[in-house]
Amino acid sequence: MLEKKEHNYEKAVLVGVITQNQDEEKLTEYLDELEFLAFTAGATVQKRFTQKLTQPDSKTFIGSGKAIEIKEYVKENEIGTVIFDDELSPSQLKNLEREMEVKILDRTNLILDIFAQRAQTSYARTQVELAQYQYLLPRLTRMWTHLERQKGGIGMRGPGETEIETDRRIIRDRITLLKEKLKTIDKQMATQRNNRGKVVRAALVGYTNVGKSTLMNSISKSEVFAENKLFATLDTTVRKVVIGNLPFLLTDTVGFIRKLPTQLVESFKSTLDEVREADLLIHVVDISHESFEDHIESVNHILMEINAHQKPMIMIFNKIDDFSYEKKDEDDLTPSTRKNISLEEWKKTWMAKSKYPTVFISALTKENFPEMKKMIYDEVMKIHISRFPYNDFLFEYFDNDEEEERNN
Repeated sequence: MLEKKEHNYEKAVLVGVITQNQDEEKLTEYLDELEFLAFTAGATVQKRFTQKLTQPDSKTFIGSGKAIEIKEYVKENEIGTVIFDDELSPSQLKNLEREMEVKILDRTNLILDIFAQRAQTSYARTQVELAQYQYLLPRLTRMWTHLERQKGGIGMRGPGETEIETDRRIIRDRITLLKEKLKTIDKQMATQRNNRGKVVRAALVGYTNVGKSTLMNSISKSEVFAENKLFATLDTTVRKVVIGNLPFLLTDTVGFIRKLPTQLVESFKSTLDEVREADLLIHVVDISHESFEDHIESVNHILMEINAHQKPMIMIFNKIDDFSYEKKDEDDLTPSTRKNISLEEWKKTWMAKSKYPTVFISALTKENFPEMKKMIYDEVMKIHISRFPYNDFLFEYFDNDEEEERNN
């Protein structure tokens, strides 16, 4: 089992490419997120390197000239890590490490490292370990570059190759063992879900670091770990919540992210089952983030991948206390951009036509909490009535004032 690692902050540089499918503005946004990922993992970013390419180089991902430029900067400034924004192939990783003589990480490896740090329970750590081994297996040959310095000789290449094959077999056996272990845990968790009876289940979903755990703590009055870093929560938490006179179960799930490694989607299948089997999805969005619309699209894409996109949903736009915009002067005739749109103007855009109930809140200051609770109550009630059609006594009208009096 992988041990939880403590990281000292190390110096790193970021590398990204501008392609036909990824313009400069989009790359800057991805590198901002990659820098936050690096900080979460325990690194401070010293510089960013970008390059325009028709398509990434098959050998080193970037051009040879850019690779030399990065190598010189890394050597002069004693940088220990170079982080690429996209997933690198095994051969690209091997070639880059040979060329630059420093640790090379890609986005997938970085996310896996954060998950390894964040996993608290045995179940989460098993899931992360499986994902790491699946990532490591095709890249095992680069671990043996030290053998090349021996320049061959009798008995030199053979044992090296044999040792690699031995390690591959050990890793394959470990992957099989972990999968069997997860199957057993999956059955236990499925039994737990069945034992919850017919109580309505709601699941908090959303991009990472949008405030799901903070919202969970506020609604359920529990103490789920929350921090302003990516992937603060890996372990699924379920709490019983009562709004007005209506009880239901609320689940806090792992946050999603763009370019989510496929290994993680597979190994966190049971965690995603909590989303798949929920009766109601509460999609939390960070309205203060300049790319929140892209975040919504990424979450919806993953929900579609796990076949959970047709469930009833509530859209909660969080962090209105942190929202800001640039107000234009009346005599400014330049075209408006996203940065000039106020919160009130956002509410009149596509959000006003959304097929899902929508509310704008602050989980930190609890602004607009009564409206949010009323909305959740109404949606849970619809599901509850369909499940228990003769339980009318439960549904006296939800009154915000009465609710506040009961809480005080």
